[in-house]
Amino acid sequence: MADEESGAAKEKSFKLLWILDVQKTPCARESVLFGSVGSVVIGVGHFLATSRVKRSCDLAAGGFILSTLGTWLYCRYNYAKLRIQQRIVQDGIKNKVMYEGSSMDPTVNDSRKTGS
Repeated sequence: MADEESGAAKEKSFKLLWILDVQKTPCARESVLFGSVGSVVIGVGHFLATSRVKRSCDLAAGGFILSTLGTWLYCRYNYAKLRIQQRIVQDGIKNKVMYEGSSMDPTVNDSRKTGS
């Protein structure tokens, strides 16, 4: 009974191609979802326009790859940019706390430092 509860508490991970854990990797889930939607749209759209099945399947596979990679790169770029901004803010807060009230405090006016 306890094993069933602990097993239910653990989340099942979905690994894409036995390598990429989609639930734990940032941007992976959205990229796969947008890639699958993009492949369906491209494949069905080409099939409705030309009625060529093999060519539509080929374009759907290519559309999946391109839309997944495009979404992945865009999302990872924004994720990295956000992480850099967070690091800058954390360093600023750390410096503010460390230098607050001292003579090295950058927020204190220069007139107070020199005594004029």
